Order: sequence, then structure tokens, then C-alpha cells
Amino acid sequence: MTKTLTSYELNESRFLALLEKLIGETETLQNQPPQLIPVEDNAGRHVLAALEPYRVENGGVLKVEQVHYTPGRGNILITYPGTQDKKSISFVGSHLDVVPAIKEKWDRNPFKLIVEGDRLYGRGTTDCLGHVALLTDFFIELATEKPQLKNSIHAVFIVSEENDSIPNIGVEQLDKTGKMDHCKFGPVYWVDSADMQPTIGTGGALGWKLTAFGKNMHSAMPDRTVNAIELVNEALAEIQRRFYIDFPAHPREKEYHYELSSTMKPTIMEKIESSLNTIPGEAILRGDVRLTPFYEMSHLQKKLKEYVDDINKNITELRSRGPFSKFAIPGVQGRVEIEFEGSGSPGIACNIDSPGYLALGQATKEVLGELKPVSTCGTLPLVRDLQDSGFDLQITGFGKEDCYHTDNEFALLSDFKKAVHIITKTIDILENK
Repeated sequence: MTKTLTSYELNESRFLALLEKLIGETETLQNQPPQLIPVEDNAGRHVLAALEPYRVENGGVLKVEQVHYTPGRGNILITYPGTQDKKSISFVGSHLDVVPAIKEKWDRNPFKLIVEGDRLYGRGTTDCLGHVALLTDFFIELATEKPQLKNSIHAVFIVSEENDSIPNIGVEQLDKTGKMDHCKFGPVYWVDSADMQPTIGTGGALGWKLTAFGKNMHSAMPDRTVNAIELVNEALAEIQRRFYIDFPAHPREKEYHYELSSTMKPTIMEKIESSLNTIPGEAILRGDVRLTPFYEMSHLQKKLKEYVDDINKNITELRSRGPFSKFAIPGVQGRVEIEFEGSGSPGIACNIDSPGYLALGQATKEVLGELKPVSTCGTLPLVRDLQDSGFDLQITGFGKEDCYHTDNEFALLSDFKKAVHIITKTIDILENK
């Protein structure tokens, strides 16, 4: 690798100019269907314009392709070609959509880049347009200096990351249609994490809905009905008890530095349209399971259904609330039903023995002075699917963890400057293997 690349510093003015254009489009990049459908091409056009002078078609070295599976929502693939076949280093997952921002809740305009010292404010600065601008600027530097590399260097900017209710238009479809096969010849770095250190594990997420059925009755006669509120709470308590027996702390969680093991909890109680003196006949709790990647999502769903089936078969064995509160009486049989929000998003345990991780870890330690990989029960959609498809998937990112999906989102310019050194050192280590 040339001295020019290893000594590369972030071109601050060029980076900020592009980031300003990207953040300026964020009002149209908000992803919350059906109300807000992003038009990622509004951001993509600025990336393409920045790369235009360096494309092969214009006498440059970069291969650039925009891939649409639906109008207005194009993924962008960039390649700086290496000298050897079937050797690659890829930076994937930085996305062109953002979560919504309610302007009135921000101290600053969320749809405009505002620079205050080291802080870069605006929706998408951390998640994830700052990474898009960073990698675009890096490829411009490659195309300008033209270092001779054995590995081809790839980037894939994706659409539809923040909400996948419109499926098969982003990275999953790129994989299915073979558009990412060239990334399988080396490590793939998913650049959509935070706080500079590698993320080596994430959690899976499964949303659930638990409904209890009893019968409406005047509250003066609790002995003549089944109280759905009491039933849904007692059923959930029993489900949780069994869950923590079947999905305890896994031995590998310590190896991956998980602070939490798998959890199941309610997060929403749906409003009951009733009166104070009426016992409700239906009550609904919603929540989620966060599952460490050492357990399978399909097994989780199977067990939860088994718990509910057994509770219904033995409804009278549930703890009741006093002598006049029963879950089965003549003419009224209480029951519960569980439903899932899709098949769930599985977590990932990255391969921490792979050359891809070892290079990233060494580079991180050299730049920051320490290597402290982290795992979280937060969920990154799509990454496990890529790992299962055969990619050596590693995760890193350079925004601020506390700013993900928050009001007054910001990132640090100094972190993006350090990020450049982590990226170039990672490539340098892999080039010299």
C-alpha cells in the first residue's frame, strides 16, 4: 500500500460539503411507512455527483452502479479495482434513509447540517449519512491517488434499512440477485454501528402480542366471569417464568462481552374501551423478546406457542387473584392467544477468529490505543442474513451510540477523522497478509 493511502487524512471541507447536501435532503429520506416513504435517490444523487469525475466512463478508475428495485430508491455500489482476482475488502450497510425527526422537539433544525465546534448536528449524522459521506470521500481519495492494491475495495450504500415493511428493495435483494457476490472474496464490514469499537454481537428481536379472552361483566360480580386483565398478566408472568428457564444466560455470552442475556418483557398495554365498573372481556399486552444469537428464533417461537397451549389446557392452575377471581367457571372458559410480528430479526455473533475481524481489531487498537469489542442486545436488521449467505460479516461504526434515533442527533468530526485511519490501517493489514 502506498504511503499516500496510509497517511490519508479526512478531507474535511470535501466531507462536510457532501454531508451538508445529504442532511439537507433528510426531510424526504424519513422512513416510516405508510406515512413517510423515503426517496433515497435524493441523497444518492449527491453521492453520484461527487463520484462522477472518477468513474470509468469518464476516464477514472471507479466502477459505480446504481441499482433500483423500485423507483426512486436506488442502492449504490462502488468498486476500486485491485490487481488480483477474488480478493476483496468491502464496506457495506451504510444507508441512505433515516428515522423520522419531529422538528418541534429539536433544539436545532434536524434537516440541516449545523456545525458547532467538533459536533455535527442533524438527522442522519450518526445514523447513517455521516458514514455515507465518509466512505464516499474515501473512494474519491482512492480514485485520486490510485494506490496499487491486491484487494478490490467495495462499498455498498443501501436503501430501506430503517424500516423493511417494503421488502426486497435493499441489501437483501442485492444479495438474492447476485449483485454482492463480488464481496464474498474477503471480509465485509457493516458500517452502521457506533462509538468506534467493533461490535461483535447483536441480539435478535421478536415482537409479540398476547391477548386474553374472558367475558364482560359488572365489577360487582367478579365471581361470574373471567377478568381478562388479570388473565393476561398472570399468563405473561407464567410465560416469562418458563422463558427464563429455557433461555438462560448462554456460556458464550461472556466470551462476546454481552452485558445482558436474553430477555422477554411487555412494553405496551393496549387501551381498553370500557368503564371503571366493568370487568373487561379482552385485554392485550404487547412486547418483545431480545434473544442472544446463540439461540434460534424458530425455537423461541415454538416454545412460546407451547407455553400458551399448555396454559390454556391447564388454565385453572394459573395463580388467581383472591377467592372470587377464577380463570374458568361454568359457562366461561378463559384463554390466551399469542401472535408474532413476522418471523423476527435474528442476532449475529461475528466470527472473531477471521482475518477480517483480526485486522479490524488490530487497526482499532493502533488508532485508539485500546481494543474493547462490544456486544449488544440491540438489533441490526439484515446482517445475520448476510452471514448466513456466506459473507464474513464484521460490524463497526463511528457515530455516537447515544444519538441513535434520538432528538438532537449529532456525530463528532474528530471521530470521522479517526475512522479514516482505522479504515486505511485495516486495509493495510489485509493487504500485507
